[in-house]
Order: sequence, then C-alpha cells, then structure tokens
Amino acid sequence: MKAATKVTERFGLRVTLFAVALTLVAIPFGLLLEQVTRKGSLVRVDTWAANHLHDVVRHSHVVVDVLQVITFFGKPPFLALVCIVVSAFLFHRHRYHLVAFLLTSVIVGGLIDTWVKVAVSRDRPSLDHPVATAYGKSFPSGHAMSSTITYGALLLILLPLIPVARRRLAIIGTVVWLLLIGFTRLALGVHYISDVLGGYALGAGWLVLTTAAFEIWREERGLRRTAPLEEGIGAV
Repeated sequence: MKAATKVTERFGLRVTLFAVALTLVAIPFGLLLEQVTRKGSLVRVDTWAANHLHDVVRHSHVVVDVLQVITFFGKPPFLALVCIVVSAFLFHRHRYHLVAFLLTSVIVGGLIDTWVKVAVSRDRPSLDHPVATAYGKSFPSGHAMSSTITYGALLLILLPLIPVARRRLAIIGTVVWLLLIGFTRLALGVHYISDVLGGYALGAGWLVLTTAAFEIWREERGLRRTAPLEEGIGAV
C-alpha cells in the first residue's frame, strides 16, 4: 500500500511539474501570438528592427556568408538528416524508446509549426534589398522552433554521455547555438523578432510536453524511468 501511494505521489508530482512548465512556456507564446494577430505595439518594433538590422549586415558579403552558414544548421532538412542518423545509431543500440521519443518530438513538432504558420498566415518581412529569401509564412520561425526541438531532444538524450563536469557547458553551448540560429533569421531579413521568439516558445513547449508525456507513459505502466530525462543512451 505504501509503495503504491509513493508511486501515485511521484506520478502526481510529475504531472503537476509538467503542467507548470508547459504553462510558463504557453503564456509568452500566447502573448506573442496576440501581438501578431492583433498587430500590437510589438509589430512596430518588429518592423523597425527588421529594417535596421538588415541594413547593418547587407553591406558585408562576408557577414552574410557567415550568417548563411550558421542558418544552414537550423534548416529542417538538415535537422531531419541529423535525426535519421542518430535514430539509426540508437536503433542499432536497441534504444527503441529513444528513437520513438526523438522522432515523435521532431516530426509532430514540424507538423505543428506548419499548422500554426498556416493558421496565423503572417507575411515575411518586405525589404528593399534582400540578401536572402525564404518560402512560406513567417510566424513562428521554423528554424527557431525546429532547432529548439531537435537540438534540445538530442541534448537530453546525449547529456548522460558527457562528463558531469562538462554538462553545464554543453547546456550553455546548446542555448548559445540556438540563439545564434535565431539571430541569423533576423539578420538575413527573413523573420521578425516575434517570429523567432514564438518559435523558441512553441518549440520549448512541445519539447516539455513530449518529454513529460514520455516519462509519464512509462511510469504509468510501471516501467523503469529512462531517458531522455536522466539516463540517455546508457539506459537498459
């Protein structure tokens, strides 16, 4: 009886923490969405920033080339290739639960991004001298959202393989990398600030949801806790 009570308490705590974390992510995304759809004050800041930042970088071919290289690592096709390679490795190691977690997070996350883009239907920045082009609608940034989900999921899976002393560095490095990818979308003039922030928020929210749901699903069935939260590839 005591063991069952402890399991119930742990399960309830996990659901509560998941709900709190998801709410903390949903609130900023909701505020951003409200500003975009109602053309609030943030939209004016968006337009000003898009024009001024683009004017700063467009005169340097070197800067534009560097931005293009960095933004390449946030392209959905590249991220999909990375996921395929990592999934094949995990499958070979018989880590089927990790394959399911990674592919579900990334594939469904991509579908959500597409649906929100169509639903909001925000046009991309219109600039006089564009240095880059992008297709589809603008909100949220697919690069920001897909990168957050993919690199975030990979970090959760691979973190246990990194020495404890270097894990904080790995987390900081991942966050900085995500910020750089988002910045390239602004500097290249293909997204607004709110697009990138919306992509981060929605991507983080979906990653929290899939991570928590994965752990809750296993615990509900009395299975041993496993990656991506703690044990990663080393899990049995």
